[in-house]
Amino acid sequence: MALGTLYGVGVGPGDPELLTLKALRILREADVVAVPDKGDGEGTAMNIVKDYIQGKNVLRCVTPMVRDKERLAEAYDRIAEDLCAQLAQGRTVAFITLGDPTVYSTYVYVHQRVLERGFEAVLVPGVPSFCAVAARLNMSLCEHSERLLIVPASHRDVEDCLKVDANLVFMKAGREIGALRDKLEAHGLLSRASMVSRCGMEGEEVFPRFGDMEREAGYFSVVVVKRGG
Repeated sequence: MALGTLYGVGVGPGDPELLTLKALRILREADVVAVPDKGDGEGTAMNIVKDYIQGKNVLRCVTPMVRDKERLAEAYDRIAEDLCAQLAQGRTVAFITLGDPTVYSTYVYVHQRVLERGFEAVLVPGVPSFCAVAARLNMSLCEHSERLLIVPASHRDVEDCLKVDANLVFMKAGREIGALRDKLEAHGLLSRASMVSRCGMEGEEVFPRFGDMEREAGYFSVVVVKRGG
């Protein structure tokens, strides 16, 4: 019996209309759809694709929202074993992930483990959140010879990034949004910053001027800083 193939399918930032044709085809052809489950009950990726996977076998993959590397490694190992069990039965599995699977995606750690176990795994690109955010703000991310720096704002201090001669994208700002705002102001960049929260999702909020936001923002918040004119 032939082994199945695992597809890591980027489903975009939130708007179902941003699903690619390739992603849609693979979802429809898959025997099993694997869904990340972080225990918050939101199921954001699932909400994007739910109309296209009705009647499919769904495999929920529990991933704790922690930074403990040992706990995360255990979770990724467990998910990889569950996926490989499906692939060994010759089933095609589509693992859905927000945005693009190559950009700060939890899925890629599972992808690597499945490859190490000798199974075939394929990455299917999706629309990254920061591209959707720039479009929602009706602006470009970079022009001519401008450089672009992508920063995970919630994971470490961003002070060094503010000194780089590049347009900046701060992803997953969340709890650090207040500290980020203060640092941008201290570096004279606040007036050049914009933000979108929950882009393409229910509850979307758009702030062409990041400085106008007067409260905390959620996890799905992206801040764009344009250094140019």
